[in-house]
Amino acid sequence: MPTLIKEIKGALAVLTLNRPDKYNAFNREMALALQTALDECADPSIRAVLITGTGKAFCSGQDLAEAIDPNGPGMKKILAEHYNPIVRKIVALEKPVVAAVNGVAAGAGANLALCCDITVAAESASFIQAFSKIGLVPDTGGSFFLPRLVGKQKATAWMMLGDKIGAREAEQQGMIYAVYPDADFLTAAMNLAEQLSQMPTQALARIKKQVQLSAIQTLEQQLQTEDDLQQEAAATLDFQEGVNAFLEKRNPRFTGK
Repeated sequence: MPTLIKEIKGALAVLTLNRPDKYNAFNREMALALQTALDECADPSIRAVLITGTGKAFCSGQDLAEAIDPNGPGMKKILAEHYNPIVRKIVALEKPVVAAVNGVAAGAGANLALCCDITVAAESASFIQAFSKIGLVPDTGGSFFLPRLVGKQKATAWMMLGDKIGAREAEQQGMIYAVYPDADFLTAAMNLAEQLSQMPTQALARIKKQVQLSAIQTLEQQLQTEDDLQQEAAATLDFQEGVNAFLEKRNPRFTGK
């Protein structure tokens, strides 16, 4: 059984973590498979990506049996070769990446969800910074993304205490974008991702870049970034199509070019 399932639905790539018997805990095979799939999603025909999980969990984090195996990759290699490349690839991908959290997201699984551009969750889903419970510290970008999403106090407490955060609280605190009823979750998440896949991809990629740079730039630097990226966006075919559709009072047909 593959540890990762990749499906192409039009311009949308759906990547499903597939170790349901282990609550989709990461092992080396699944981590490397996700990296390969993300690399393949750079194909211009793919204009949005959705990451979700099979079964009851989104991802329960690291498979601890592998982490403590004396013949396993070891913690240094797990971070350097598994999680850090995944985060970098998601951040660098020039298209929207949606995390559809179908169940528990713990440890590295929680932070995988938070490094995506838009995160949605089923009503029964939950997020746990579980690291401190076994004497570890957050990884997979969690110490970067979580404080920026919810602020220093909440982030520090959640990382230290390992609180279980329900989907509704996560939404209310600004950790995630939206919560959907369990019965409608997959349909709603797919609809969102498919909508993004039909939008002006070049503009969305530049919005993603703007948001990333806003965390580290001054106002003057950000204004210059807006200027530069707006000039690039204005030179795209999708900008021409958007203006023409507006003037002709019809729906635009964007191509991502």
